[in-house]
Amino acid sequence: MLTPKQKELLLFIHERLKETGVPPSYDEMKEALDLRSKSGIHRLITALEERGFIKRLPHRARALEIIRLPEPSQPSFRRSSPGFSPAVIEGSRRRGFSEVDDGDGYSSGVPVMGRIAAGVPRAAIENHSHTINVPDEMLASGEHFALEVKGDSMIDAGILDGDTVIIRRMDTASNGDIVVALVDDEEATLKRFRRKGQSVALEAANPAYETRIFGPDRIRIQGRLVGLLRRY
Repeated sequence: MLTPKQKELLLFIHERLKETGVPPSYDEMKEALDLRSKSGIHRLITALEERGFIKRLPHRARALEIIRLPEPSQPSFRRSSPGFSPAVIEGSRRRGFSEVDDGDGYSSGVPVMGRIAAGVPRAAIENHSHTINVPDEMLASGEHFALEVKGDSMIDAGILDGDTVIIRRMDTASNGDIVVALVDDEEATLKRFRRKGQSVALEAANPAYETRIFGPDRIRIQGRLVGLLRRY
């Protein structure tokens, strides 16, 4: 039996290996699991290795091999740094999510609120269009909603055009969080949040896009990214 954090790390490593063939760094793992130090990652990896889920390959930095996954197999998703909740969809704030059970490891329905720009910010958040089922493990406390990603500015964070991001509604963020940010109360975008002195930086995860710097009064955090769904 794995603890929630052990399972979360195992699935994160599995997804990264499947997508890129390269294990995530310890810093990336620490950020993905929202841990304060890399020592916690070392303990989780040791526990997974002792339980026969992963294998550390000798003489190779960051070399990890997945031996097996928990049973029953979990739906494919990735946790990232925190995520979204735009004022643009204020009218849907009380809609929340309905409880469902399709017998396939999904147990909560989350409203899809339209598209979010992973590129140049734009007024792209729409009204509730439909509801999707997501794993309870992907959801923290509080309200959640989903957005369909449009653009490629976050590809190096593993977020692709056409993905569906799961957002926890909140209005604060920490450095390094992936958030939905509302710019000038008009345009919304999915970016990594950084404080630069008295300013706020919205960083892309694609070298083709520049980091944009704003005064703090121009940015409102709408929520944090907590999960991602992808169709193949």
